[in-house]
Amino acid sequence: MEELEKLKEITAGVLNLDPNEIRPEMTFLEDLGADSLDVFQIIMDLEDAFGVKIEQDKVEKISTVGEAAELIKAAVAGA
Repeated sequence: MEELEKLKEITAGVLNLDPNEIRPEMTFLEDLGADSLDVFQIIMDLEDAFGVKIEQDKVEKISTVGEAAELIKAAVAGA
């Protein structure tokens, strides 16, 4: 899944992690140690990478890497 791989790459860059250690079931806040600004940066980078816009209310409901990947996938499909 292209969205998940790009998400892992961007997340790793923002959080200084190894992208190979990031799994879909991991949460941004607890498992990866991100704060709300980190998540915002990750989503902004994803929007730029895929040329989509994600509604703020949907962004606020994201807790796991997998959820973010699905949201991007849906946004790309709807674009």
